Amino acid sequence: MVAQEQPYDERLTAPRSWWLIAGLVGVGGALIMLPLGVLPMLAGLAAGGVLAAVAVSSYGSARIRVVSGSLVAGDARLPLSALGTAHVLDEEEAFAWRTHKADPRAHMLLRSYIRTALRVEVTDPDDPTPYLYLSTRTPRRLAEALSAASERRPASPD
Repeated sequence: MVAQEQPYDERLTAPRSWWLIAGLVGVGGALIMLPLGVLPMLAGLAAGGVLAAVAVSSYGSARIRVVSGSLVAGDARLPLSALGTAHVLDEEEAFAWRTHKADPRAHMLLRSYIRTALRVEVTDPDDPTPYLYLSTRTPRRLAEALSAASERRPASPD
């Protein structure tokens, strides 16, 4: 029996410090409402905390997946046949590719709190996107998953 490889799946969660800041936003809402009484203060705490938590959660809910012959990165879904070479970017290279080397046509799933990334060339001639820039904590593992999934992909009928 051959063991089946697990597809790549990464959620770009926000750092813990952002959750602390969300809690402090709730405390700020409580302090703003304090002069109006205890109940408004509690409402300010709840409303501020919940709104900030929803914002942090939604920003940190972006996912990168390699499934069913496709790369799904945030809202983008590309077939593996449209992808070229994947380049693992260390901290220094990732910084360069998200600043002065960046192409405005590129699809960037960028999270500034994740220092490493993967740049994947787009080879589809009908797609104006030159490459995908994907912030990831495990760029080498993502590149390996893309390579393995491309090798397993069945040949297209001509």
